[in-house]
Amino acid sequence: MKIAIIGATGMVGEVMLKVLEERNFPVSELIPVASSKSIGKEITFKNKPYKVVGLEEAISLQPQIAIFSAGGNTSLEWAPRFAEIGTTVIDNSSAWRMDLEKQLIVPEINAHRLTTQDKIIANPNCSTIQMVMVLAPLHKKYKIKRIVVSTYQSISGTGVKAVKQLENELAGIKGEMAYPYPIHQNAIPHCDVFESNGYTKEEMKLVRETQKILDDKTIAVTATAVRIPTSGGHSEAVNVEFENDFDLSEVRQILNQTDGVTVQDNIDVNTYPMPIYAHGKDDVFVGRIRRDGSQPNSLNLWVVSDNLRKGAATNTIQIAEYLVAHNLI
Repeated sequence: MKIAIIGATGMVGEVMLKVLEERNFPVSELIPVASSKSIGKEITFKNKPYKVVGLEEAISLQPQIAIFSAGGNTSLEWAPRFAEIGTTVIDNSSAWRMDLEKQLIVPEINAHRLTTQDKIIANPNCSTIQMVMVLAPLHKKYKIKRIVVSTYQSISGTGVKAVKQLENELAGIKGEMAYPYPIHQNAIPHCDVFESNGYTKEEMKLVRETQKILDDKTIAVTATAVRIPTSGGHSEAVNVEFENDFDLSEVRQILNQTDGVTVQDNIDVNTYPMPIYAHGKDDVFVGRIRRDGSQPNSLNLWVVSDNLRKGAATNTIQIAEYLVAHNLI
């Protein structure tokens, strides 16, 4: 299995390589790809050195799978070129997510939709993935009417520049700013650019992607996305209104039985999800499970996940695993 990682030297790309190794994905040949400034550099994978190459050379090597994590513009330009030669592309950017002809996949929820015809597959946004992982089994049982979500997102979701900004601020150094304001000791209600409706792109991703993954446009979603000074892991306060009533013990039972979800919910001993504990793990953690007493059939949840793992790298590798296991390459 020849596999290309486009953006191999970036923050998510490095985690992808780590996850490929940890999960023992059947890589016969790795093709690390990066921008021109990184071509010729060496990376190590399974104790073997590999030279970073450019996109043209990667295409000429004809990988079976190409995983993209190099930004939307790169994906829009190059993913179709890989697909043309028969490579299956799994794209981690927002470029193809809302394309009507492309599948938007969280393997535990909707991998069954994939066929050999799907040559460009979209990986959802990190904040969407963790929310739908928890909500999908509850939607099946109780049918979701409306979701109100507020996110508390790590600076690692912005990238290396944001991590450096926080490090500089902690050290009292003036440097390049990823955000329009300091992030240390702050919370910035501004993730991605603002759209004409007053919501940010990050907030609208939670709306549009949730409806597409759960295959239900009747679900009403409203979101507020906030950047906070944590270095890894996104947290979400999720309020969900169902069409049908629920029993809290049954909700917990459903979530306990959901692959990829871990329930941490014991307030007697202060057990609840936090990014510090989700760091480096692949599961989505859920706690603070409680009924919303202000209106019928409504539930409050606190959902946390490592945004670089299940929110990005792990989900893409799981898609690749599914393709291999079901002979869809």
